[in-house]
Amino acid sequence: MMKFGGASVATPKHFKQIAEIIVTRKKIHNRLVIVVSAMANATKQLISLAEEVNPHPPSREYDMLVSVGERISISLLAMALAGLGEKAVSFTGSQSGIMTSDEHSNAHIVEIRPHRILKVMDEKKIAIVAGFQGCSLKGEITTLGQNGSDISAVAMGVALQASGVEFYKDVGGVYDRDPKLDSEAQLLSTLNYDEAQDIVTGGGRILHPRCLELAKRNSLPLHILSFHHPEVDGTKIFDAAVSRPCAPRLEQVHNHIA
Repeated sequence: MMKFGGASVATPKHFKQIAEIIVTRKKIHNRLVIVVSAMANATKQLISLAEEVNPHPPSREYDMLVSVGERISISLLAMALAGLGEKAVSFTGSQSGIMTSDEHSNAHIVEIRPHRILKVMDEKKIAIVAGFQGCSLKGEITTLGQNGSDISAVAMGVALQASGVEFYKDVGGVYDRDPKLDSEAQLLSTLNYDEAQDIVTGGGRILHPRCLELAKRNSLPLHILSFHHPEVDGTKIFDAAVSRPCAPRLEQVHNHIA
């Protein structure tokens, strides 16, 4: 599993860059699923557009609008991969089988039905999934809240029994201090889930806390890397004292990221 956030798909040129990263990783892992966020500031622009039309828009229509950003990203990435000779298929959250609760704008994943994703993987193609969004059991488009793409990536990783999830960001990993503010900040090469959660609780914007909870519950290793320098090892988040389960505990997806 690989996840690319908004900063890594900030401009059209970035899509070719991350497509090259994906092609390189495919030489090692021939079954790849990519989760992608909206382009940087795209969701904010959509929110501003909604507020201009109606300062208090209906929640259903709000989700219908803001989920557009990820759909743009997944299609552009599939095009970039095609330009490099790789076959890729993009899927919205609902097409990916991400089933959620009924709450709009802050839905919780209750089940993943990745049948179409598995079919694409069996065909040796790259599956690209829109993060942040899903479909309620009533058939409505829903979104998972701010930074919800992190949750999408980990939940999909659990469902597919992935060996881990790689998160590509605009920093080289997790640091003891903000590297954008302190040039002497030290990279933390490994963390356990609780240590990573403490950093998040303390204000560090590494990953969504709910995705860390889900990863811990299912012993799913996470790896934070820089999309600028993917060859640098970054930060690995795991708990060496806990063995991974033989099968994903899908019934716990809702209980442990809600």
